[in-house]
Amino acid sequence: MNVILIDSIGYGALIINLYSMSTKGEYKLRLISLIANVGYIFYGALISATPIIVGCTIAVFLHAYHIKRLRTKKNSND
Repeated sequence: MNVILIDSIGYGALIINLYSMSTKGEYKLRLISLIANVGYIFYGALISATPIIVGCTIAVFLHAYHIKRLRTKKNSND
């Protein structure tokens, strides 16, 4: 695969991650960060970087857990 395309995927994930930090609200931050981490996993797979894949996979599960917790909390308040 083209190096420029691979780097673009990595930079795209970085931009999404940085955008998530500028959002208001924990739910939105975690959702956008989850999407960024999926991008990082894809990027890590393309460059064969196991630490990136492992770290971002853990982050995806943590974000998913907290998103579920936030949704459950919101539903119980309704």
